[in-house]
Amino acid sequence: MSAFLIYMFMLGLGTSLHCVSMCGPLVLTYAVKGTEDGPWYRRLTPNVAYQGAKVVSYMTVGLLLGAVGAFLNIDAARPYVYYVAGVFMIVLGLGMTGKVPWAARLTPRPPKFLMNAIVSLRRKSSADAAAGESHLATPIFFGLLTGLLPCGPLMAAQVSAAASGSAVSGALGMAAFAVGTAPLMIAFGTTASLIPRAWKERMMVVLAVGVMLFGLVFINRGLVATGSPVTFNTVKTAVFGAGGEAQYTTAADGVVEVSMVIEDIKFQPAVLQIPADKPVRLTVDRREDNACSDQLYFPQQNLLFDLAPNGTTVVELPAIGAGSYTMTCGMSMMSGQLVVGAGARGLSPLPWLALALVTAGGALWVAQRRETRIKQAGPEAGGAVVAGQGTVMGFQPVEIIVIVAAVGTAIVAGLALGGMFS
Repeated sequence: MSAFLIYMFMLGLGTSLHCVSMCGPLVLTYAVKGTEDGPWYRRLTPNVAYQGAKVVSYMTVGLLLGAVGAFLNIDAARPYVYYVAGVFMIVLGLGMTGKVPWAARLTPRPPKFLMNAIVSLRRKSSADAAAGESHLATPIFFGLLTGLLPCGPLMAAQVSAAASGSAVSGALGMAAFAVGTAPLMIAFGTTASLIPRAWKERMMVVLAVGVMLFGLVFINRGLVATGSPVTFNTVKTAVFGAGGEAQYTTAADGVVEVSMVIEDIKFQPAVLQIPADKPVRLTVDRREDNACSDQLYFPQQNLLFDLAPNGTTVVELPAIGAGSYTMTCGMSMMSGQLVVGAGARGLSPLPWLALALVTAGGALWVAQRRETRIKQAGPEAGGAVVAGQGTVMGFQPVEIIVIVAAVGTAIVAGLALGGMFS
């Protein structure tokens, strides 16, 4: 549970600048007008009220989504939820840069009834401020509404709450997310100062990159959960090595015996080397009580085992053919590998790394050519690439060939680094 809460808190903290850009005008409505001449605690009080109401709103939504996830038993769909959430966050990040119009158009918009309620409340708040009045009901109501806004990072957090498969976990996770967004929002509202436009634009790009990185993390969790040969962990292992392997023995009954420790939400060691085509008795010493490590999951074999907290669990694995397989937790947040049989490591990663570098070089070459054509088109073209004769969507034939080759080699290199050709 603690790992999930920390993750949700960091998601909120990392996307809090987006909260300022989206909800900053609402905060200024109640936090600035009518309080600018008061003491510091008078400026702080409505912000605390707003954040408290927002936590309640997020917890309520998380409770409902977690309950729905538990009722529908979305374990089978969880990996695909990760994929959808990851792609959504990458598209959101591209839209936030302001450089990708189609991605910006895909960003959800609040429903009319909600916008009408917000506009009406802002007018009332402004009228009250003009009359020298200030009511905590305004920031509280604003805070309660925020849980219904179609904000990108908020929707990603809501997906995580539903995927937790528990009403309690969903509620606490959304509370952690709300708390993560609070520090910057409170500072913004209390100081009542607008972020300079130039600084805000630069930070928005940084935030967009952060949101896209979170999207890649979600996609990686989907890859782990579906047993993909290409994950962050498999590529890291292929390039840098396993960093230690468990030693196995063979019992009198012919069953292979191997031990592993789970501590600090990590497999120790992260790679288990066992012989092929022999049953395995895996002794798991779990030295924690964390929801993330409640279960041990081998997705390719579709084997899921419950693990005792702060105790030892014996897991019986059937005979498995030679190869490299994924080992993870029930939430796909822990990374490990099961290497079965000698020589299952695959080829040297150096040629594939070189191929990946060539791929990146080709992509940069295409980008540079397009940038040159944009500049040559001049301001009268509005910065757009002029699609001339013999081009497809503004790309010349040689560029299309490079793009197709780059995508193909990137896929092959990734599969090789992930152990597909072991």
